[in-house]
Amino acid sequence: MINFDKFTKYSKPGPRYTSYPTALEFNESFNEKQYIDFLETGDNNRDLSLYFHLPFCRSACYFCGCNVIYTSKTSKMDRYIEYLKKEIAILKKYLNTNRTVSQMHFGGGTPTFFSPKQLETIMNLIHDSFPNFSPNAEISCEIDPRYFTDEHMSALKNAGVNRISFGVQDFDLKVQEAVHRVQSFELTQNAVKIAKNANMKSINVDLIYGLPYQSFDSFKNTLDLTLKLDADRFAVFNYAHVPWMKKTMRKIDETTLPTPAIKLEIFKYTIDFFESKGYKMVGMDHFAKPEDELFLAIEKGELHRNFQGYTTKGGADLIGIGVTSIGEGKMYYAQNVKDLDSYEKIIDSGHLPIHRGYVLNSDDKLRQFVIMELMSNFKLNIKRVEELFNINFATYFESSIKKLQEYIDAELLSFDGNSIDISPTGTLLIRNIAFVFDSYSMAHLNKKSFSKTI
Repeated sequence: MINFDKFTKYSKPGPRYTSYPTALEFNESFNEKQYIDFLETGDNNRDLSLYFHLPFCRSACYFCGCNVIYTSKTSKMDRYIEYLKKEIAILKKYLNTNRTVSQMHFGGGTPTFFSPKQLETIMNLIHDSFPNFSPNAEISCEIDPRYFTDEHMSALKNAGVNRISFGVQDFDLKVQEAVHRVQSFELTQNAVKIAKNANMKSINVDLIYGLPYQSFDSFKNTLDLTLKLDADRFAVFNYAHVPWMKKTMRKIDETTLPTPAIKLEIFKYTIDFFESKGYKMVGMDHFAKPEDELFLAIEKGELHRNFQGYTTKGGADLIGIGVTSIGEGKMYYAQNVKDLDSYEKIIDSGHLPIHRGYVLNSDDKLRQFVIMELMSNFKLNIKRVEELFNINFATYFESSIKKLQEYIDAELLSFDGNSIDISPTGTLLIRNIAFVFDSYSMAHLNKKSFSKTI
């Protein structure tokens, strides 16, 4: 039996490492000219990964950390589509859009808050602008079951979407009311049936632990119901409570949030639950059926992590399109402006709506590799790192290795000089372990920069 109280001391602010360096290092000295230089000199042999941000929602879910615009006007969404067209037209001046597209993702917001007709328009625009989608491209869309119909599914399927992810979070009514997201099991089950009837290649369901009024027993009930959906993948995220960044989170009564010890207990049970039902843990928060390509990738040590989460599609240049979208190349990150008015004005002036970004140096690339390997595959082959980056690991990371000692003593990982191997319990604290290799970590320790790791 694990003593979860013993590990609550690790409940400290820390990144989720969807990127390294994290978005906190992005700065406004990175400008449109730098971005264009990267686009124009890009390797035409590298695939493209496209991310489209569709930011609109009808109402706020209080737990949400996404960049969202609340509206009930379809005209606003029609206008947004016109600006996506304009942004792509500007992009095409600098980016070879004939490169192979191996991945595309719609995030939000609520992508299916757009009508089926509007989604069809967006998809036609994309395929016209990027004509060379790989036959094996992963094309995915986030779905709110409250806004999902057979017509939505038909529009997405006709456009090549083969993976969809349903937002559930929790099925307990008291929890749902506290986060302003009431969604019955029956409604969700019906949405999943629509996707299954369309023969979706992969169906994912998102849950969140750490929400107000959640308890160990209530989340057990949610897991039992969730299993009935028979999804191919489940993602179980730790709620990131950052009310200083997201105003809607201030509506949550912090006294109703479960303690770090309870959260650890919930997540440990979740791991045991899914593994007992035939799913395998992938990365720090995903579970997949053994035949799923995510699990096959982790067995080969080929799992990757990016802004869309875990993926098998590494080695592609990510192009972010739409307000607040983030792009990523081999040596840079680039982010669009976050507010709609600025987005429109910049595009109307004929420029790309770049707001900030970051150019990676050689140390960043090395640490990025180490951190992403740990976050994705829970192990690190030190000889491989030394060969790829021409370093002596023990010398280069001397201070980081010293910081690992407390995790070794707590039996959260093993380190023999040749490899780092995270223990099953250590996977619960993988963000903390990765943190020791983050050269920017000390600058943010005493700031309200990140959510807590537990």
